[in-house]
Amino acid sequence: VQLQASGGGLVESGGSLRLSCAASGSVSGIYFMGWYRQAPGKQDELVAAISDAGAITYAESVKGRFTLSRDNAKNTVYLQMNSLKPEDTGVYTCNVNFRDGMNYRNAQGQGTLVTVSS
Repeated sequence: VQLQASGGGLVESGGSLRLSCAASGSVSGIYFMGWYRQAPGKQDELVAAISDAGAITYAESVKGRFTLSRDNAKNTVYLQMNSLKPEDTGVYTCNVNFRDGMNYRNAQGQGTLVTVSS
């Protein structure tokens, strides 16, 4: 599986951005797609994720502000980020888990930088 992420940028506090992550390759085996972020000086944090059954989870810090959605026809997940705060600043990375034959594998896209100014 290959991932192409896009949508980061610079936005003022209270603004919005939408991140996209398009998967290609062995997409039929994907059972988890998620967005992680790494803020300066902090560990990676799972921001939002969706299972193949459509169950969505969010980090407590983004609940009510971020919305994860999936377009199965395009093999793409979107992370709509509203009411952004400076603490949302970080590198956001799309990550998938997928079955590859008898193996379970992971793929990660390139990070996209989100900067929220105060």
